[in-house]
Amino acid sequence: MTQTEESNVQDVRSERYKKNGKLRKSFYEAELRRLQEELVKLQYWIKEKGLKVVVLFEGRDAAGKGGVIKRITERLNPRICRVEALGTPSDREKTQWYFQRYVDRLPAAGEMVLFDRSWYNRAGVEHVMGFCTEEEYQEFLRSCPEFERMLLRSGIILIKYWFSVSDEEQERRFLDRIDDPTKRWKLSPMDLESRKRWVAYSKAKDRMFAHTDTKQCPWYVVNADDKKRARLNRIHHLLNQFDYEDLTPEPISLPTRQDDIAYVRPPMDYQTFVPEEY
Repeated sequence: MTQTEESNVQDVRSERYKKNGKLRKSFYEAELRRLQEELVKLQYWIKEKGLKVVVLFEGRDAAGKGGVIKRITERLNPRICRVEALGTPSDREKTQWYFQRYVDRLPAAGEMVLFDRSWYNRAGVEHVMGFCTEEEYQEFLRSCPEFERMLLRSGIILIKYWFSVSDEEQERRFLDRIDDPTKRWKLSPMDLESRKRWVAYSKAKDRMFAHTDTKQCPWYVVNADDKKRARLNRIHHLLNQFDYEDLTPEPISLPTRQDDIAYVRPPMDYQTFVPEEY
C-alpha cells in the first residue's frame, strides 16, 4: 500500500471511528439512514416480484435482536414487513404439530416476516428449561432441517441470524435494564434463569448448530457486543442477500383540494378535544 493509500484509509477510519474504536454517532446515523432507504427499495422489490421472505432472529437474551428489528421496520410498510413474536403456546397449541403455529404466520407473496425468536425455541429455552421431553427435543433436531428444506422448496426465502454476545456484555446490559425503569420490563424471570444457565445454553446452541447449520439454510452469526455495529452489519448483510433493483415510484404531486362551497363546519364545542397540557 502506498503512502497516499494509507493516508486515505486513515481518513476513512477517522470519519467512522472514535479513538476508542467505537463508531462516531454522526457516521452511524448517516449510514443507518442510508441503509434504511435501501430497505425501502427492497420492500418495493419484494412486493413487485411477489417474494416470500422469512428472517429469523435468535440468540442470547439482551443480544440486541429487538434493536435491530426496530431499525429494520421503522421505515417500512407494516402491511409488507411484519414482526412475529409468539408467546407461550396455549394448551390447544401444545397438542398440535410443533411447527403448526409458526406455519400460520408465514408470508404470502409480496411479504417479509421477521420472527423475533422462532421454532428454535425448542432447541434452546424449551430444552434447557425442561419444557419439552427429550423425545420431543430429539425429534425437533431430526425434523427441523427437513422442515426448512420444505420451506425453501415452496419458494420461501429463509434467512437465519444468531446474535452472539459475550458473558461480560450480557451482564452489563442486564444491570442496565435493572437500573432503568423504562427497560426493566425487558427482564423476565426466564431471562434471569438463562443467565444462571449460561453454559447449558451454550451447549444447546452448539448442538443446534451441528444439526441445523446446513448448506441450503446456514446460520449467519452476528457479533453483537457493539450494538451500533451489529445493527449496520446485520442490515447490510440482509440487503446483500437480494439482487434487487430500485423500483421507487416517481415523485408524487399533491392534488389541489376541492373548494369548500356549501360546507359548514360544526361548532367546535360539539367535539371533545384532548387537553393541551404542553
